[in-house]
Amino acid sequence: MNVAIISVSKKGYELSIKLKKLLDSDSTIIKCDVYHKDVKNTFNLLFYEYDSIIAIMASGILIRSISHLIKSKTTDPAILNVDDNGNFVISMLSGHLGGANKLTLKIADLIDATAVITTSTDVNKKLGIDVLAKDLYLSIDNTKEILHFNKSILDGKKVSFTVNANAKNDYLYDYLNNNTLEMDVSIYFSSRIKNGEIEAECDNHKIILKPRKIVFGIGCRRGKTCNEINKAVNKVLNELNIHKSRINMLSSAEIKKDESGLLELSKSLDIPINFVDLDRLKLFRSEDVQKSEFVMSKFGIYGVCEPSALITAGFDSKLIYKKTAFDGVTVSVALSK
Repeated sequence: MNVAIISVSKKGYELSIKLKKLLDSDSTIIKCDVYHKDVKNTFNLLFYEYDSIIAIMASGILIRSISHLIKSKTTDPAILNVDDNGNFVISMLSGHLGGANKLTLKIADLIDATAVITTSTDVNKKLGIDVLAKDLYLSIDNTKEILHFNKSILDGKKVSFTVNANAKNDYLYDYLNNNTLEMDVSIYFSSRIKNGEIEAECDNHKIILKPRKIVFGIGCRRGKTCNEINKAVNKVLNELNIHKSRINMLSSAEIKKDESGLLELSKSLDIPINFVDLDRLKLFRSEDVQKSEFVMSKFGIYGVCEPSALITAGFDSKLIYKKTAFDGVTVSVALSK
């Protein structure tokens, strides 16, 4: 997630600097930038450039500054509102698909504040269909149905999920077992459902959920074992709360194509691995990729795990976990559009 923090007052600016330092150490925060004053023009410039904007200011200033920019829950960034003293963190916009509710909880925990979340499904301890899609990195074919689904869920209507029996759906079963709360949920199997897709039905309305590609980019020192690499991968899975069956592909640079640890990991997980050509890595450009002068001096490329993950995930993919080192193993995670 790329985050912008905007403040108005001196106290707000001091809080934004403190918050930036805390977020910079979070592997799920790819970039965090701080802006101060000139609020209206800043919002006009940044509204669609960041996944999330944290506004440290009075709510009235925030609302008047973004009202003309708001378009849709599927495209608007997550907007959080924090007071100058850091007493409250309020999820204001794009609570589910934009991730504002979860970020609100994270920020409140970091600065010891009270989180304020008002979405109906959350306050009634129900699982919104858009929350499920966000958590499992699934796209929704008809976002107009979200409102009807969530209203029906609040009314206690049954939700059914139909999948192809031959698909790897362990991640869905695991998620529903842990998150259905008081919902009435059933799972059915049908060959008419495309492999990997999920059909959700509630109160005679249907939504098709399609998995976005998740790629784990991996770099490692020569000779790292499968077990050592797997430990690093498991740590990232736990941080992102992703089931192992949700990984679509592993990736690394072609200079690692003979690494037995990587090859063994791919085989043991039954997940294909893509080794990206050095020429493609040399040409690849992204502002989100961390540059390593050491890797450049040895191989002529600025990095391994981040660019290989983004290339493998495809055009317009983005990082959801930046390069993080685990005892000689580096891991990043890219998500397709």
